[in-house]
Amino acid sequence: MSAETLILDGNRVADAMKASLSNRIKNLSDQGIVPCLATVLVGDDPASATYVRMKGNACKRLGIQSIRVVLPEHTTTEELIAAINKLNDDNSVHGILLQHPVPKHIDERAAFEAIHIDKDVDGVTTLGFAQNAFGFAEFPSCTPAAIMAILDYYEIPVEGKHAVVIGRSPILGKPVSMMLLNKNATVTTCHSKTANLADIVRLGDIVVAAVGKPRFVQGDWLKPGAIVLDAGYNPGNIGDVDYDACWEVASAITPVPAGVGPVTIATLLKHTVDAAENIANKR
Repeated sequence: MSAETLILDGNRVADAMKASLSNRIKNLSDQGIVPCLATVLVGDDPASATYVRMKGNACKRLGIQSIRVVLPEHTTTEELIAAINKLNDDNSVHGILLQHPVPKHIDERAAFEAIHIDKDVDGVTTLGFAQNAFGFAEFPSCTPAAIMAILDYYEIPVEGKHAVVIGRSPILGKPVSMMLLNKNATVTTCHSKTANLADIVRLGDIVVAAVGKPRFVQGDWLKPGAIVLDAGYNPGNIGDVDYDACWEVASAITPVPAGVGPVTIATLLKHTVDAAENIANKR
C-alpha cells in the first residue's frame, strides 16, 4: 500500500449517515409513523437471501420496520406485480425494494415498473431514472447515490474532473454517470464493446468500477493519483478492481468489503425515512 493512499472507509460514511437519521426517525415516531421498508424476494438464491437479511437487520438496528415478502421460484410476472401492488396500496409501507436478480422467466423490468414512484426507494423505475438524469430524483439508485455520498463525505472535488465509469447497467453505471455529469464532471462511460479500455481508464481522474468482474481493473490502467470507487462485489469478498495493484497508484480507493456496500444500505435506509417524511408532510 502506498503510504499516501487514502482508504475511503464506507463504514465511516455509513455510520455518519445512520447517525443523522436517528432524530428524524424519533420525530416520525412522535407522529405515530414508523418508517417501513418492504423487501420482495423471489426464489431461493442464497446471495439474494443474504442481502435481504442484511437490509432487514440494518432496519431493525435503526428502528425502521422491515417487511419481507418471499415468493416461490415459480412465481409468474403477474403474481409478482400483484404482490408489489398490494404493497403500493399499503399506507404503512413507505419503501419497496425488489431484490435483483429475479428468476429468468419473470419480466424484471415490468416488475420494477409496478413499484409506485413514491415508494421507489431503490431508484429502479424508468421515471426515477429520468428524474435522476434531470438532477432532481428524490430516490436515485442507491449504489450510485452511495458513490456520490462517499465523494461528498471525503470532500473529493468532482467539478471539472474526468470521470471514467466502467459499466452501463440501468441501476448503476448509467445513473452514476449522470450524477457525475450533473456535478459538472466530464464523463466517459465504458462497456463491453469499448475499444482500448485500459487507455481510456488511464485518462480518468475518477474511476468507477461497476462491471461485475473480479479484479478486472488493473493498477497499470490508472492515471497516477486517480480516485477509485469499486462498486463491484464478487464471491470471496472481491471487488471489480485489483485492489493491491490499484492502491499503489491511486490517491484514494474504496476497499471491498467496507467500501461502497455499507453506504448503499445506509442510502436505502435514508430513502425510506425520506419517503416516510413525505407521507407525514402530506397529512
